[in-house]
Amino acid sequence: MIQTKKRIIAFCVIATLSSCATKNITKYYYQNKSVLDSIEQSYKDQYKHKHFTLEFMDKLFDHVSLEIWTDSIKYIYEFGTTEMRLKDTLVKYDLMVDGVNKLIRQMQSIHCTWVNNLDYYVANTRHSMIFMSIRPKAINFLTRKKYYILTYFPVTQYYDKEGRLMVARRLRKVQKINADIFHRITDNVAYTLSDRFR
Repeated sequence: MIQTKKRIIAFCVIATLSSCATKNITKYYYQNKSVLDSIEQSYKDQYKHKHFTLEFMDKLFDHVSLEIWTDSIKYIYEFGTTEMRLKDTLVKYDLMVDGVNKLIRQMQSIHCTWVNNLDYYVANTRHSMIFMSIRPKAINFLTRKKYYILTYFPVTQYYDKEGRLMVARRLRKVQKINADIFHRITDNVAYTLSDRFR
């Protein structure tokens, strides 16, 4: 009897925390939609020109890591966001200086820790999406060392009754990305809460 009560209480606590996470990220998304959508579009446009990622290395969002792909090598640099070396490196590798600096400012404004283009496969067909990590501003036992991951898909996605991302409409199987289950915010945007930012 006592064990049953403990299980019921544990289930209720987990369900409540899960519900809070859903409400928090959905609220966050709609409060910051214009900035998030701008980051997604700007990054997508710049990525077509040159493959790169941006990642913030510190809690104050003062240091950024820049990964740049050339034909044969991936280069990784770390800069203070106001250092001249950052601009020099962007120019050297033919990245859009104004565009990258705008991305950095926007990411700082909403605590977006990482943005990347991620490939995923459905029925052996490769697709791409924009993948963002956000460190929640509120620190508590639920969100400590956790990241909200947002995924922007180029086309409408399919979800089950519980809002979980599915592989396809007819193939009723949950789609995992990096071993995480994603949930619906909109037809094209999904989220998960993860202990990994990438």
